[in-house]
Amino acid sequence: MKDLNSLPVNMTLSEKDQLYNWHPYTQHKTTGLLPAIVKGEGALLWDDNGKEYIDAIASWWVNPFGHANPVMAEAIYQQLTTLEHVLFGGFTHNKAVALSEKLLSILPSNQKRIFYSDNGSTAVEVALKAALQYNYNQGRKRAKIIAFEDAFHGDTFGAMASSGITFFTEAFKGSLLEVVRIPVPVPVKETEALQALTALVQTNEFAAFIFEPLVQGAAGMVMYDAAVLDQMIAVCQHHHVFTIADEVMTGFGKTGKTFASDYLQNQPDMLCLSKALTGGTIPMAVTTFTQEIFDGFYDSDVNKALFHGHTFTANPTGCAAALAAIGLLETPEMQHNIARINTQHLAFAQKMKSHPKVKTTRVTGVIFALEIQTETHESYYGSMRMKLYNFFIDKGVILRPVGNIVYILPPYVITTEQLEKVYGIVEQAVEMV
Repeated sequence: MKDLNSLPVNMTLSEKDQLYNWHPYTQHKTTGLLPAIVKGEGALLWDDNGKEYIDAIASWWVNPFGHANPVMAEAIYQQLTTLEHVLFGGFTHNKAVALSEKLLSILPSNQKRIFYSDNGSTAVEVALKAALQYNYNQGRKRAKIIAFEDAFHGDTFGAMASSGITFFTEAFKGSLLEVVRIPVPVPVKETEALQALTALVQTNEFAAFIFEPLVQGAAGMVMYDAAVLDQMIAVCQHHHVFTIADEVMTGFGKTGKTFASDYLQNQPDMLCLSKALTGGTIPMAVTTFTQEIFDGFYDSDVNKALFHGHTFTANPTGCAAALAAIGLLETPEMQHNIARINTQHLAFAQKMKSHPKVKTTRVTGVIFALEIQTETHESYYGSMRMKLYNFFIDKGVILRPVGNIVYILPPYVITTEQLEKVYGIVEQAVEMV
């Protein structure tokens, strides 16, 4: 063990970080020093050397209202000086009640119950456990899950099992839920996906079908149409298979509507929400349920209760942040920003789709994706991805390509000029590869 007293006193933040910290999705043997961010404002971040970055992915899709937002800061401060935390096991508080009321007023109308947890993975975990235990409580053996290929639902075991990006899960095979994957219903694959789902649900072996509605985030912003998802939900509901909309990424305005599920005619049985829920401030998540699912646990037998919980469940500070975030989302200014970004994205997509090095472009709401032509398959963390990532960082733009796919998902407060600068640097990157 290193003697901390013997270390150089003039070490930079990045050097100390390299010495102490273990970062997510990072192979530290091949990763150099990481930029040390010390300040943020709006869509901008600054490191300890004064270098400015445009945060074009809202820091993993969580900061729609920008960094250091004063409305968010004030709501959190007021809550911290009133009631920072109280256990939710055996108690409740005004902010949890207020947030649940607010969420139920904007969610699909079939959602009636709110279960709080800590992050997107646990929101998914709660949904999967509820689907499995509901059937157990009813005396039915339905222990399998249906999911899309190339899905990503999180890093806890149930969420990981439901994800289809294999190198994330390879080490844990044999320790996961049984999940059967079906094709994503992208154009020309709609019928194949629907037929595969129909065949599975007819077996009466499946508790739930989980999906990222309309946009698969970690797969590279893969997009598909609401109409086919409506059909798939209808098939599941006909065969009493629960549908779980993982809106951790798509929720709170990303697709142009409050939730991607708002584009659907058939409402999912459960929704998973996190990320932008608290405007990028306090970690928090919710899983929402129909009354039918809640009633499957409502019994005089304590063993039929949903035994799941977290220390920080329904944290009052997080609830206050979420209420402030939803308030900001509903302002005319923020709705205008979402529409403006979509218009800019569509224009840039139109410009780039005929570029000889661009395979395809796609846009949903504030989400833009561009796929670069390649002669061979590019791995998730392959050489092209790293070349692109380093290029963007060098140019002062935070983007995280997925293989050969570059996506933009900016804070809603990004200015027209800042977004045009991002586009220009993406164009340079396409020319570079």
